[in-house]
Amino acid sequence: MSLESSSTPVVHTGIAGQLLNVFRWLENLRMDVVLILMRIVVGAVFFMSAQTKVDGFALKESTFFLFEYEYALPLVSPVLAAYLATFAEHFFPLMLWLGLGSRFAALGLAVMTLTIQLFVYPEAWVTHGLWLASLLVLVLQGPGRLSLDHLIRARQG
Repeated sequence: MSLESSSTPVVHTGIAGQLLNVFRWLENLRMDVVLILMRIVVGAVFFMSAQTKVDGFALKESTFFLFEYEYALPLVSPVLAAYLATFAEHFFPLMLWLGLGSRFAALGLAVMTLTIQLFVYPEAWVTHGLWLASLLVLVLQGPGRLSLDHLIRARQG
C-alpha cells in the first residue's frame, strides 16, 4: 500500500514542509498578480476615458455634446448620463485600484461596458468583450489577496 492511497494524509515537516508551503504560496500568488493586473488595467481604461470628459472639476461642453448626439442613450437624459458616466468612470476605477468594494465596482463597470456595447459602439465587441471578461473575473473571483477587501475580511475573521 502506497502513502498516497492511505486514508491518513501525508504531513511534511522540516525543509520539505517549508518548501511545499512556499510553492503553495507562489501558486496562489500567480492568481493574485493576474487579479491586480486586471484591476489596474481595466480601471485605467475607464479612468482615462473619464479624464477626457472633464476640465478640472467641471464637465467639458464637448462631454454634453457627445452624450446628446453620439452616445444618445435611451431612457436617460444626456445631461444626467454625462454626469453619471463621468462620476462612475472616476469612482469605480479608484475602488478597483484600492481593492475596496471591488466586486461592486467591477459589476458597475461591467454594466457600463454592456451599455456602451449595446447602445453606443456595437462594432467594438472585441474590445468590450476583453473588458467584460476581465470585469466578470473580478466579480466572480474577487480582487485577490492584494486588496483592502481581503485585508478587511481577514480582520473580521
